Amino acid sequence: MKKVFYLNTCDTCRKILAQFDLTDWELREIKKEPITKEELEEMHKKTKSYEALFSKKSTQIKLRGLDVKSLTEKDFKELLLDHYTFLKRPVFITDDTIFVGNEKNNVAALQEYFGVKSAE
Repeated sequence: MKKVFYLNTCDTCRKILAQFDLTDWELREIKKEPITKEELEEMHKKTKSYEALFSKKSTQIKLRGLDVKSLTEKDFKELLLDHYTFLKRPVFITDDTIFVGNEKNNVAALQEYFGVKSAE
């Protein structure tokens, strides 16, 4: 399995995806095709945490008046399945590893995984 979950309208996602040869990867635009319960379970198996998959920058947090500090793992799971913007992106997932989000260390790990030199 080689899948990338991303958002087409996200410049950061597009910039990260453009660095890699994704010819044999399945690309999933999460607004058009939201993640399934099974896919979320697969991600959870690799991260051991729904919170690790949750984007605390989602505009939905403010719109829904959520207090992120009070959310439980069950809440994170339900929110991730409820709206695509709650997923931290991009998510690169293979049979044995997962890369979640656009933090510098995650992008560096992806570049190492793909054998790509950093642009910096």
